[in-house]
Amino acid sequence: MNADALFGLTGKVAIVIGGGQGMGERSSLRLAEAGCDVAVVDLELERAENVAKMVRALGRKAVALTCDVLDDKQAPGLVAKVEKELGGPDVLVTIVGQAGWKSLLDMNGDDWDLDQRRNLRYIFVYAREVAASMVRRKTGGSMVFISSVSGLQSAPEHASYGAAKFGLVNLVRTMACEWSRYNIRTNAIAPGMIVTPRIPLTPERMEAAKQGLVPMKRRGETDEIGKAVLFLASDMASYVTGATLPVDGGWMSANIFERRPGQTKPG
Repeated sequence: MNADALFGLTGKVAIVIGGGQGMGERSSLRLAEAGCDVAVVDLELERAENVAKMVRALGRKAVALTCDVLDDKQAPGLVAKVEKELGGPDVLVTIVGQAGWKSLLDMNGDDWDLDQRRNLRYIFVYAREVAASMVRRKTGGSMVFISSVSGLQSAPEHASYGAAKFGLVNLVRTMACEWSRYNIRTNAIAPGMIVTPRIPLTPERMEAAKQGLVPMKRRGETDEIGKAVLFLASDMASYVTGATLPVDGGWMSANIFERRPGQTKPG
């Protein structure tokens, strides 16, 4: 079986929100390699265009778009632009997310609300818009959302982020139940300690991984998330929906989160 038949993505249109760097860049490129045309969406146009150029170099169509996902009103316009430039979306990937670090006693309502908006609310808003397009066109499709290991266990000192990521796990399951009738699959990925532009590899973080936080004794690479996105978006996962896949080097298997002396913040 060739790759086209294996992945079933040739000629499909993917939207990657947060596609301008890190996990989003690698997801965009992996989807393009499997045959997708890609709408690279980022807060910064230059970043989006750089990735779009790489997609085009792979022989696929690409468009670079800017969007502030914290603004609900931009969702309809974004989907309309994608439909005009590339066609109706078949795949949605959301990468955008960020944790605030505070103890519960130091956290206020604004801190809590911000983490909910940038890790959960926008996903509901944009996924609903893409799902409406899929239902209208009767095409079905696949959605992959980035959660976190902090949504699968306790999240000391970043509780609002962990609660949002756990909420995403539940939202993905509910979407699967409501949208399977339209042939729309929804899944999530829970990364562990991944090296990204915002969280680079440092001696301290490498040492934390080696000291037992991660059984595989290393931090993950953004491309390892990109590969997981490709799997869940493709026909290789055709009977998978409502699932959350840890990509964490064994972090959750070891069931460890207790902050050790000198331990750096995970992410």
